[in-house]
Amino acid sequence: MSVQAVEATASATVANLGVGFDILGMALQAPCDVVRAERSDAEGVQIVAITGDAGELSRDPTRNTAGIAAAYVLGQIGAAAGVRLTLHKGLPLASGLGSSAASAVAAAVAVNALFGEPLDHAALLAASLEGEAAVSGRHADNVAPSLFGGITLVLGAAAEAIYSLPVPPNLHLALATPAIAVPTAHARAVLPPSVPLKALVHQTGQVALLIHALYTGDLALLGAALEGDQVIEPARAHLMRGLAEVRAAARARGALGTVISGAGPTLCSLCDSEAVAERVAEAMREVYAELNLPAAIRVTQPALHGATWRAL
Repeated sequence: MSVQAVEATASATVANLGVGFDILGMALQAPCDVVRAERSDAEGVQIVAITGDAGELSRDPTRNTAGIAAAYVLGQIGAAAGVRLTLHKGLPLASGLGSSAASAVAAAVAVNALFGEPLDHAALLAASLEGEAAVSGRHADNVAPSLFGGITLVLGAAAEAIYSLPVPPNLHLALATPAIAVPTAHARAVLPPSVPLKALVHQTGQVALLIHALYTGDLALLGAALEGDQVIEPARAHLMRGLAEVRAAARARGALGTVISGAGPTLCSLCDSEAVAERVAEAMREVYAELNLPAAIRVTQPALHGATWRAL
């Protein structure tokens, strides 16, 4: 008997990892988006409900990343039946945690599973990117880690251009998401159109140092490399209220480095234990309280595995 309904879960991501603009991304254990997919006699994609978005997202499947990714999968497999989607947003919108990517990945995985998993992850990457492109542009630094898990080096939009990097086992993260939206398009609009040669040399050196730190498991070196960005962060810092204060407070409590997650405004601090991450999270909470700015604070770790699904 064929499966009539499935539920897929896709995780948040930290894109860029400071110096790796558009080429590095890391999947998180939490938060996550969840998509339920059910077979439908009607053709195409219907989005029957969205929760957790405060009513902000469109239920028009042609304007929603989950709907677009689902339709792409249906087209790839030539499905005769349609699907009904229910989307639960565990990720805050415009937060720098890959919200649109997680929805697209969860929908692609769910629809593929609903029809017996005829597509491999390479095809699901294409479907997820189709959804992501509608909101944030066709780049895979969020989609790839959410789909595949772990830390990924992204050198293109095809699966063969995605490389899995080592994840140090004692890597813990403290995240702060202040209640201000920073749309990806806005964050990209403030970037410099060109980069001086000296800055390019520095930036590529820091990316190389980061990769070396991952392979050697040197978290102190990794924290230093993360904060080595002299191109993207300086251009975006004015959009991230509290960045300097959070970085200083986090380091005082033991953080090894603090960076903007993706386009922001979420800030991510690297820690070498859960205890340190909890202390850093409390420091972040205190900073935003002093700034009178509500913020969601959480402690998590990298997700070693990608998006998952289960039959209902």
